[in-house]
Amino acid sequence: MGKENDSEISEFLLHGLSEDPELKSIIFVIFLSMYLITVLGNLLIILAIVSDSHLHVPMYFFLSNLSFVDICFTSTTIPKMLVNIQTENKAITYAGCITQMNFYLLFGCLEVSLLSVMAYDRFVAICHPLHYMVIMNPRLCGQLVLVGSWFPSALNSLIQSVMTLQLSFCTDVEIPNFYCELKQMIQLACSDTFLNNVVMYFASVLLGSCLGGILYSYSKIFSSIHRISSAQGKFKAFSTCASHLSVVSLFFCTSLTMYFSSATTHNSQSGSISSVMYAVVTPMLNPFIYSLRNKDIKMALQAFFMKGTIQRQLS
Repeated sequence: MGKENDSEISEFLLHGLSEDPELKSIIFVIFLSMYLITVLGNLLIILAIVSDSHLHVPMYFFLSNLSFVDICFTSTTIPKMLVNIQTENKAITYAGCITQMNFYLLFGCLEVSLLSVMAYDRFVAICHPLHYMVIMNPRLCGQLVLVGSWFPSALNSLIQSVMTLQLSFCTDVEIPNFYCELKQMIQLACSDTFLNNVVMYFASVLLGSCLGGILYSYSKIFSSIHRISSAQGKFKAFSTCASHLSVVSLFFCTSLTMYFSSATTHNSQSGSISSVMYAVVTPMLNPFIYSLRNKDIKMALQAFFMKGTIQRQLS
């Protein structure tokens, strides 16, 4: 197989989810609907939190950030896939592919970081309720989001993207997925990828430590709940973290499925389906999980729409 310098590569080809013209039309409608639901659902969560002063507390501050990240996460992949289906064109430019990969890494890492921050918030709320507002002060919340989440995520995506830019790619530039994924791009390279793999696995270990932090937090939470004498008290304490636990379970189950699927099989369709669950379905379900299980969010949304209706009637 011949080699080309990375500067001569003008575009990559995204394999997509299906080559069947009839299935492509169905896929387009399904993914457009899922994308609109994801954006609308997460925007409603953000509007509810911003508009209701009662929700200006750490837990909902982190939730609004998570909703924003979910919107951005899906926006890095789905729009391009929809355009490719509509135009019947698999191509994505070299610069566009690197940019997509960069933002996918950024918002994927942010998702993991914010979920671990939210686990810590629930740990403090349940295990140290009397000191909750002192510990989770606005300054610490800002630091957890900016320094603990955005900074390391941006640094990781920047390093990975710059290192990918140094690679030379073979003439075969077809990516067996519907978006530019780091591991698959590295596998397409003709030049030495040892350092890329080292950095990628090191980043995976750091992200794995976030999962370790979540598991540790919940081990302490369950231990504290177990010590509560009344059944009503146990239920009330558990209900405060049930939504977050559901989102964590969904996110990590789909991400681990995607990881093991790509590691154990070369079936591009199987890997793409796992990617869909991780990158599309999970962000879409998050607002439903939080809104359906959270009375505060429901009441805030009702108040927001009632206020809008009253204002329209008066004007």
